[in-house]
Amino acid sequence: MDKVIKSAAEAISDIHDGATLMSGGFGLCGNPENLITALHQKGVKNLTIISNNCGTTELGLGVLLKSRQVKRMVSSYVGENKEFERQFLSGELEVELCPQGTRAERIRAGGAGIGGFYTPTGFGTKAAEGKETREIDGKWYVFERPLLADFAIVRAHKADRWGNLVFRKTARNFSPLRCMAAKVTIAEVEEIVPTGTLDGDAIHTPGIFVQRIVQGRFEKRIEQRTLRKAAGAAA
Repeated sequence: MDKVIKSAAEAISDIHDGATLMSGGFGLCGNPENLITALHQKGVKNLTIISNNCGTTELGLGVLLKSRQVKRMVSSYVGENKEFERQFLSGELEVELCPQGTRAERIRAGGAGIGGFYTPTGFGTKAAEGKETREIDGKWYVFERPLLADFAIVRAHKADRWGNLVFRKTARNFSPLRCMAAKVTIAEVEEIVPTGTLDGDAIHTPGIFVQRIVQGRFEKRIEQRTLRKAAGAAA
């Protein structure tokens, strides 16, 4: 039952070329940065990554994109990464843009074993092209299929040695859903606590959905720094 792995490199050692990978994070909040660094150093290529975005040009998943390790992205927001823009417009990167709520529900459906669902989001737009549509009670819907992955990498605040996870505030974002929708979930955590010390009602992801835990080292990242002049400062 002890799921603690000695290093990030060991934890991702079986992530192979061409794997489908789900990654937690929203911008630079909740990024599994130690596992991303290990993937970069391993040099695994042709990844399909399912994530809200692809970090920034220099940080987060952007590290893998810049080193040309990513073949395809399934994302909702990509506006903070200039290299993403360049690769997409040049045809070097395959991109599936998916509305954020739809993408989250597709991941949840994958983890719950649901074969798909109907949503009104995207009907009548390019997002619905090639997809089944259906009128229900006078309203048109688009059929969306679930998302699944070979591996999920997430960052949590605390974990016990059995893999029960607690996330911190907005760093939680979509990570619990990803843990459910991947064959193998790897979590890097800020703190590993003795089994039995976590309040059962406070656990966000039960250990049954987590296969590996690694202790991470973290640096506070600020994606967009906004400053204002001190009171009384000259204009």
